[in-house]
Amino acid sequence: MKKIVFLVILLLNIAFAQSFAQTKRSSIPLQHGTHRLGKRTDAEMQKWREYGLGQFIHWGVYAMAGGHWDGKYYPGAAEWIRSWKEMPKDAYDNLYKEFNPTSFDAKGWAKQAKDMGAKYMIITTKHHDGFCIWPSKYTDYTIKNTPYKKDLLREIVDAYDKEGIDVYLYFSIIDWHEKGYRSAIPETTEEKAAYEEFKQFTRNQLIELLTDYPTAKGLWFDGTWDKAWIDQVEFADNLEEEMRAMRPGLIIGSRFRADENGKRHFDSNGDLMGDYEQGWERDLPNSIADVNGNDWDCVMTIPENQWGYHSEWRGYVKTSFDLIDMLVRSVSMDGNFVLNFGPDGKGNIRPEETKLAKEIGEWMKVNSEAVYGCSYTDLKKQGWGYFTKKDNKIYLTVFNRPINNMLNIEIPKGGLKPVKAYFLSDKKAVDIINGGRNKQNNSLYNIAIPANFVTGQPFVIVLEVEQNSNDKDTYQQALT
Repeated sequence: MKKIVFLVILLLNIAFAQSFAQTKRSSIPLQHGTHRLGKRTDAEMQKWREYGLGQFIHWGVYAMAGGHWDGKYYPGAAEWIRSWKEMPKDAYDNLYKEFNPTSFDAKGWAKQAKDMGAKYMIITTKHHDGFCIWPSKYTDYTIKNTPYKKDLLREIVDAYDKEGIDVYLYFSIIDWHEKGYRSAIPETTEEKAAYEEFKQFTRNQLIELLTDYPTAKGLWFDGTWDKAWIDQVEFADNLEEEMRAMRPGLIIGSRFRADENGKRHFDSNGDLMGDYEQGWERDLPNSIADVNGNDWDCVMTIPENQWGYHSEWRGYVKTSFDLIDMLVRSVSMDGNFVLNFGPDGKGNIRPEETKLAKEIGEWMKVNSEAVYGCSYTDLKKQGWGYFTKKDNKIYLTVFNRPINNMLNIEIPKGGLKPVKAYFLSDKKAVDIINGGRNKQNNSLYNIAIPANFVTGQPFVIVLEVEQNSNDKDTYQQALT
């Protein structure tokens, strides 16, 4: 009887604890917080998860200035040059009249992205300057009124669609060209009226993009940190719902709107708003714990902070080795990696970017199986590289080859058992050496790299595994 009473009390305590945890998680009543707890489970979002590698393109009239004006070097991100005190606003606002990217080749861009291994791309339809690369009917500040005249966005979407690369549309809420735009919360009657017009303008352009480019898979928002936009809680929430109803399966990241307490990305209860976390801009998590079980991607520049075209890259410029490392590291923690490109004012992708795309593509042709559709596996991180997993295969991507040619693996008791190992590049087998147990009763294995194996690139060893159903305790050291 005492045992029964004890079990009942134990179960009640567990139920109470779980209930308390849920209550604590959502303890603040919110009308405009997240509308979904946990990850999306639909096919569109699953496809997004499996991309692995993407491409970002920042392109607009700012590419014409190329980070310089009147012989002076602009030290900031090139697409922000209009905000520079040395940049005359009238001069910038008239650059579009000379924008004629005669070297632009959408098919060439898309082919290069495919050869690099990109599965999705993000294109700036409109950056903070307000210039639209599509012929929007809600403003004259568009590609239609340039010498080029043709719809750049249509050419890009069609070319990437043809290559089988999904397109996502970047859209800046900030619009320095639109008269009704405000960064601060409008106060006067006139300011409020102007901002209401701006809100409707923003809504109209977004609906226009979703209508005119129906194959685009999602929206990538920028410039949503202004206090004026953060204050538009109900409007932004309703607009998001309208767009989702219009396009079922639409993917929107975490930076579109705030909740009623001004919290962005995560609402006041700490729950993700949007479909994936967008906080990893030019940054990567240190461990899987940092992403809190959310979908996420990292968008990365090649120099430290240049998105649009800057003719003079200064500081450290990442190598293909750096970028491949970031790619595999992202996938090893259930994320995607998106590499930025900034074409020049004529539409040329710069030689440095072309070289990196080629080098990444060459590596991906051999090793993409360790990237596409792969995910995190709960194995202790080792200094030689990263683990990724798909089905019954664990991929060991080696960036730092050990001097002793042994790749250490530690598998928790009751976990998996390696049954076969081989190079991904040529399927040649490598030896699996049983290393016994450690004090935590975890199984230790060494994957032996042949001493005569030579490569100048990161390489992948595939480990085929099965469930270790007969994993018994072994003799351990005395407790201390």
